[in-house]
Amino acid sequence: MSAISLERPRPQVATAGAQPVITTARLTLRPHRLSDADAIAESLSDFAVTRMLARVPAPYDRQDALDWLVPVTAGRLPDWQMAITDGDDAHIGVVSIELRHGRWHLGYWLNRYYWRRGYMSEAVSAALERFARRIPDTTVHSGVFADNPASLRLQEKLGFRMTGCSEIFSFARNTMVTHVETMLQPGALQQARAE
Repeated sequence: MSAISLERPRPQVATAGAQPVITTARLTLRPHRLSDADAIAESLSDFAVTRMLARVPAPYDRQDALDWLVPVTAGRLPDWQMAITDGDDAHIGVVSIELRHGRWHLGYWLNRYYWRRGYMSEAVSAALERFARRIPDTTVHSGVFADNPASLRLQEKLGFRMTGCSEIFSFARNTMVTHVETMLQPGALQQARAE
């Protein structure tokens, strides 16, 4: 007697290749280092930051940062987890483009003391532009909590469009939170820049 193995075909997803170092007018986006753990823990111990993130617990400490950094710095994931650094290489935030469930997802956060300076728009725009050069015909998904209108404005400015609304669990808030789902179609970033 023989057994037949029935496997679902796995969708072929293009990978973006090695994580680049991206320099903008004021920032450098670079791969993470284990030495970033203290700065990450300091930023994410601020509930004003973590409350807007779905997968980050509160309280957040140095060991949480190291637990996240070890697989990220190993270079074995197809994701881009870029450290946002300012002129003196101080870690001030993250822009990530992660492959989850066969789809590319954008995520980001910034230390509260750097808010309202245009840093996040600069960082996310640069990361998406480089990603689009690597994989030009790829849709990027994202989303924001409904009580984060600044993040939604940032995404809309870059060409993201709302696609739906759901509730997802926030580890920091320890509850379900309304989440606005967004999507960036191929070419939409360039079109938004031209407008």
